[in-house]
Amino acid sequence: MPKKKPDRALMQELCEKMMLGRKFEETVQQLFAQGLVHGTAHLGIGEEATAAGTVLALEPQDQILNTHRGHAQAVARGVDINAMMAEILAKETGICKGKGGSMHMGDLSIGVLGSNGVLGSSVPIACGAALTIKIKKIPDKIVLCFYGDGTSNLGAVHEAMNLASVWELPVLFVVVNNQYGMSTHISKASKDTDLTKRAYPFAMPSVSVDGNDVLAVYDTIRKARAYVAKNGPMLVVENTYRTSGHSKSDGNLYRTKEEIAEWREKCPILRFTRDSIEKGIFTKDEVDAMDEKTTAIIEGAVQFGKNSPDPSLDSIMTDIYA
Repeated sequence: MPKKKPDRALMQELCEKMMLGRKFEETVQQLFAQGLVHGTAHLGIGEEATAAGTVLALEPQDQILNTHRGHAQAVARGVDINAMMAEILAKETGICKGKGGSMHMGDLSIGVLGSNGVLGSSVPIACGAALTIKIKKIPDKIVLCFYGDGTSNLGAVHEAMNLASVWELPVLFVVVNNQYGMSTHISKASKDTDLTKRAYPFAMPSVSVDGNDVLAVYDTIRKARAYVAKNGPMLVVENTYRTSGHSKSDGNLYRTKEEIAEWREKCPILRFTRDSIEKGIFTKDEVDAMDEKTTAIIEGAVQFGKNSPDPSLDSIMTDIYA
């Protein structure tokens, strides 16, 4: 039987979402250097295939919990890029009206339940959202929760996975394994670096995938989503690498320039565009057009953010909870 040709429209969307995620974060990096971003920001440059491939494999009714390194995840889902950039610049038109900053990107109207800076907190929250789905008996709907390899060691994560398993909740746990928890390599934090085994005590299936292969990620998540919607929780480990630092203050002293350069050669965007051109799915001109299109979107978002008003002092206590 001849191999089925890839869906060209899907391929273009995957490519453009990866480009948008990369360019959004590179722009945030530049804005930081210019002193225009307050607070901190955690970038996931190099991890774009895990965001685009995972999120585009979901259905519109599904819900997502991002990580604090979740810009590309939010972009892939369709969170308004102008509002995201305005939030980065602490403007009134931002997602959180300029009060949340880089780590708080969400949009309930499209199922993005948000992110926060408390590592691991999104995992039990995902169980709560999945429990709601189960109690209300909503068919064919799941919750997907992103978290990192470092976060996978937290007690709350294991407790949440156990709860999801016992209650058979429709939650898909996705570990974005970028090899480092801050400056600590996974081999120094986990005796066994095969994170799929974390599912074993909870009797849930697990699988790992090359997180720099966006099509492999997409196919893996499509299958996992179908399983979770019918049977309950599952774990997917997406193995990738962040070529950017942990945060804006990261001097990258814990890894070599050679290591980073080696992984840059495995860039998921370059890999995808090169393979697509070689296989005749896109021409170089078509890829260049996607590049220009996404660049224009990001440039427009920067102008929108810069031209937006600052939050007024009258609203300083609005939407603030303790």
